[in-house]
Amino acid sequence: MPSKLTDDKARIGNMLISGYSESTSFNPSYRQSEQSLNGQDRLSALFSGTPSRRVQAKDHVFCEGDMLRHVYRVEAGLICTYRMMPDGRRQVMGFAFPGDIVALGTGTDHNTSAQAIRPTRLRCLPVAVLCEAMRNDAELTATLYEALAEELRNARELLLSVCQRSAAERVAAFLSALAQRNERRGLDSSNIDLGMTRTDIADFLGLTIETVSRTFTKFRITGLIDIAQCTAIRIVDRSGLERLAAGNVSRND
Repeated sequence: MPSKLTDDKARIGNMLISGYSESTSFNPSYRQSEQSLNGQDRLSALFSGTPSRRVQAKDHVFCEGDMLRHVYRVEAGLICTYRMMPDGRRQVMGFAFPGDIVALGTGTDHNTSAQAIRPTRLRCLPVAVLCEAMRNDAELTATLYEALAEELRNARELLLSVCQRSAAERVAAFLSALAQRNERRGLDSSNIDLGMTRTDIADFLGLTIETVSRTFTKFRITGLIDIAQCTAIRIVDRSGLERLAAGNVSRND
């Protein structure tokens, strides 16, 4: 009997490929590497020969409601995805750093907007090409399943932050997540290049700009972080930051 994980992967794969039936030529480098590389490397090979697109800061890659034609991989720069609320407020859904994929989804239209926070370079892979590759490559499908699973984990973390955590806990969880991301990528987990503004962070965490700035100052005074520049943070006490993020420190905002 198939395992639940196998069933879940198959269901996600079917959701991703449904509605796209065009036959499209693959990138030759992907064809050549298909049998020898792991899922992540195959995905990189698939993107490697695709067109490159440059987006200036504040320009949009796509807007909510646009037809979903491409999946994007960030080569350099920083992207935020967001939705506009009926009352005009912006809810940032996440940030995409170099190496991240933007616009994985199951529908025919984008359900978020994507905007460059700083000058950004992207690779643009037609959805039809990705779907055709997935039909023939179980390992690639598993890699994309993991990417979607990570997006779901991040969405649940955001929901927990906005609904349950104090302001200090939200900011601590945000910085801890960036440190963990650097660690997974083999980067320095103590030095965080935020890239985004306090406004972006506030819209992500459901806080005001003033609260975010005040919390950063409080963290600096209490020895949790050091602020070298507006967008450069050095984590001084990571264990203390993680304890605060987990709610193991008395709330004192």
